[in-house]
Amino acid sequence: MKLASLLSALVCTTTLAFAADNWPQFRGPTGDGQSAAKGLPVTWGETENVKWKTPIHDKGWSSPVIWGDQIWLTTATSNGTALFVLTLDKNTGKVTGDVKLFDAQQPELWMKYNSYASPTPVIEEGRVYVSFGEAGTACLDTKTGAKLWERRDLKCNHYRGAGSSPILHGNLLVLQFDGADDQFIVALDKRTGKDAWRVKRSTDYRDLGPDGKPKAEGDLRKGYATPQIATIEGKPVLLSNGAKAHYGYDPLTGKELWQVENQPFHSTGARPIFAHGLIYFSAGFSKGHFYAIKPPPASAWKAGNILDASKDSDPDPTKPQLAWKLIKGVPETPSPIVQGDLVMLVDNGGFASAVEAKTGKVLWSERVLKAVYASPISAEGNVYAFDREGKGVVFAAGREFKLLGESKLDGSIEAAPIAAGKALYVRTSKALFRIEK
Repeated sequence: MKLASLLSALVCTTTLAFAADNWPQFRGPTGDGQSAAKGLPVTWGETENVKWKTPIHDKGWSSPVIWGDQIWLTTATSNGTALFVLTLDKNTGKVTGDVKLFDAQQPELWMKYNSYASPTPVIEEGRVYVSFGEAGTACLDTKTGAKLWERRDLKCNHYRGAGSSPILHGNLLVLQFDGADDQFIVALDKRTGKDAWRVKRSTDYRDLGPDGKPKAEGDLRKGYATPQIATIEGKPVLLSNGAKAHYGYDPLTGKELWQVENQPFHSTGARPIFAHGLIYFSAGFSKGHFYAIKPPPASAWKAGNILDASKDSDPDPTKPQLAWKLIKGVPETPSPIVQGDLVMLVDNGGFASAVEAKTGKVLWSERVLKAVYASPISAEGNVYAFDREGKGVVFAAGREFKLLGESKLDGSIEAAPIAAGKALYVRTSKALFRIEK
């Protein structure tokens, strides 16, 4: 193993081990769905392997986050006029805080496939950052619950609701706003809430009608994905999926480093991953493809460095390069997992697949669930996935399909599960469960 790869693996292992009892953001400590949790059950039910079950009022698709003995999550009234943040005791499930954070006077259009509380919070020692998209973003003191700052001027027309979760990088809180009318990324100083930088999406959406206005009221410009920080050639890079394009940015300045056009696909909800020297991401709806992209060399990082992903390759070695792509079994909203030399996928139709990470060869594909919107996670080499009917499955992340367990909970499951310590936490439309042997 090369030294750089060994050091990267050691850092990842150390990070997971250190954060084994915490789950600070959407998709976990490293943002890729991998958990260091040990001894999780492979079957459960309303009472089987349930340490506690706590009803959660109203509606929300955000995942819970954990720091120490606290669990934080958001919820909202079904009409979107009242937006709440809840705190629970991790050990007992008791609700220790329930605060209406914002009132929204004119909630935007939403559909049955979203909620007004879908972005997952991000937490660190002493502070939690909560976003409801254009309705408001706030920083709270985790000990007192006091609001330290808020922003209600970050606006776009979410049209079908917000979905992108905030992330932290150093002293920056990064948020994506891919609306029907405006599309931008903003980094806030996490200490004050003030803008550090803001950048508009640069892709040509190619969606203007004869009247000069975007088709479908701008719906094809919408995005729901959460960005990811990766280390590429020793430098931090913000990987970001928007409608019809994937971008690399300098997370400290917002400078665009490259772009991968993926016309005509749009509205992806999956979070990208960097592994094996490749960027893995889904292009979204309209039968979007799944891509493995080799980023350009650092010497060529600049705005205007664009790859057209509809082409199999580009002769210019300074551009991003297509390593491989899939056109079947592609998730639109569930995020991928890279487990060793495999990419594990669960698509919206409930098909699970194992794909060779370096070649794109599909090793197997099996129907395990029905409609899936929640991103899967992995622990101890097993994948945990859930569908909208409350069914959960556990299968091995291996080169051969091996189903380890099937379970059912009351209510639908739209939120990604989390795993910390020896417990699995699952949010249904009715309650939050702590599942453990």
